[in-house]
Amino acid sequence: MTTAPDHVLTLERVLDAPVDRLWRCWTQPDLLKQWFCPKPWHVSEARIDLRPGGAFFTVMNGPDGERFENIGVFLEIEPQRRLVSTDAFRPGWLPTARAFMVSHVHFEPRGQRTHYRAQAMHWNEETLRQHEQMGFHEGWNMAADQLEALAKSL
Repeated sequence: MTTAPDHVLTLERVLDAPVDRLWRCWTQPDLLKQWFCPKPWHVSEARIDLRPGGAFFTVMNGPDGERFENIGVFLEIEPQRRLVSTDAFRPGWLPTARAFMVSHVHFEPRGQRTHYRAQAMHWNEETLRQHEQMGFHEGWNMAADQLEALAKSL
């Protein structure tokens, strides 16, 4: 019997762009910086080492001078199908002080469109609620709009 995992926030949409372009936007640092957080926020730095255990690092900057460094690693990569990463580890499989989530991003081709599912899997109800209060639904939808627009322009 399969049950839905607990503590998961999900964004699911069909994006008007092919998988190969969306994949590039997710895996090329210069492209990721253009869409990854909802405006007026922006990413000033991104490092992507696309292999299990490889770094996934971003610096997000807010309009009032906020700066958030996010360091994690890729757990699984299935080219042009799926990316799994977490902030529970730093490169070298070093545990972090406080794990927030595991991210699953799925791409399913639909001709020139793509069924896109992004999931934030949390360890507990507290961090799930915290992520919702941070604006998960609105923010991840805005970022997906930006992702779609960038991918269409490539």
